[in-house]
Amino acid sequence: MSRIVCCRGTTPSTAPPESLCEMSSLEPLRAVLDAWTGTVAGAIVRALERIVSPRVVRLVESETGAFALEAAKAENVPSEIAFTDGKFADANLAQIVRGSRVEIVLRPQRFLFRPLELPARAADFLDGIVRAQIDRLTPWTASEAVFGCRAPAPHGSDSITTEIAAAPRKLAMSYVEAVAPFHPSAIAIATEATAGGRIKVFEQRSRGAVDPARLSRALQAALALIAVAAVAGSVAASYLADSLGAQERELERQITQRRAALRGSDGGERSPLALLERRKYEAPASVIVLETLSRVLPDHTYVTELHLAGNKLQIGGITQDAPSLIPLIEQSQHFTRATFYAPTTRSSSDPGERFHIEAQIEPRNAP
Repeated sequence: MSRIVCCRGTTPSTAPPESLCEMSSLEPLRAVLDAWTGTVAGAIVRALERIVSPRVVRLVESETGAFALEAAKAENVPSEIAFTDGKFADANLAQIVRGSRVEIVLRPQRFLFRPLELPARAADFLDGIVRAQIDRLTPWTASEAVFGCRAPAPHGSDSITTEIAAAPRKLAMSYVEAVAPFHPSAIAIATEATAGGRIKVFEQRSRGAVDPARLSRALQAALALIAVAAVAGSVAASYLADSLGAQERELERQITQRRAALRGSDGGERSPLALLERRKYEAPASVIVLETLSRVLPDHTYVTELHLAGNKLQIGGITQDAPSLIPLIEQSQHFTRATFYAPTTRSSSDPGERFHIEAQIEPRNAP
């Protein structure tokens, strides 16, 4: 085990600067973000592929180096297509491949296979583990090779096994470059696994197709824009809250000043509150008028009309003795100058005389 010993008065040359420390502290967050956006992008791409699935054209390499064509509709195409000088020797292949998903299945002899045993919990991170270990399992680095692995199989209760297939990237790109001018929707390189099944080691989508990597980057950019918008919204909301708070305080100050003005600094009789108080006691109260009439009028009198306008009261109704109502009303301290303002009539259908009396109201609202 190696270690760094720092002597007194010396500074280790390998000490990372503060910026590197900050970057290293952000690595776990970025890894989580990359994993999340990659998972979401993959789910979106798989959903789109299930909805709109392109036609699959498969080119399977034989022992002679030629390729057998497997397509749903392949007319006027030979059973085998030769691959010479980095090109497929068939003129009609462009019409078949255009807009389709091309899968090129190479012979297993072109690949290096390695078995790999991992803990069962590593199944969800298999692609990342293989990429990190490819330089130890093969003679190439991750940038120099194309590689893939078979679906993991359980091995005991706590482990899984898989098989890795790898080949030089230059070999795979020669076939990709030969098919790319035909404008397929996607190009994939695969091979047959030793235990059966196929292992995909490379896939490239056209610019018009939905690429999980590009979609993942777009999701990260969208999340960054949303975060910036959220911060800007928070700042704007804080500014608006401060502005509204200042306006509220100003309104409270104006209300306080207006209340002080209404109270009057000297408390004299001309202050607004004094005028309102005087009007309260000088204006006739309808409740008091009704209560006084109910006490003054006899039991055989029924009031059917009542009009109160300012200090004038007009009532109409039916009674047994209309003239006797005038002195009864004037005897009250709330009414004066009671008189008939319309003739008193009697009808055969009425139980008494129909009267119309008006009087002046003398306010007595003070306690």
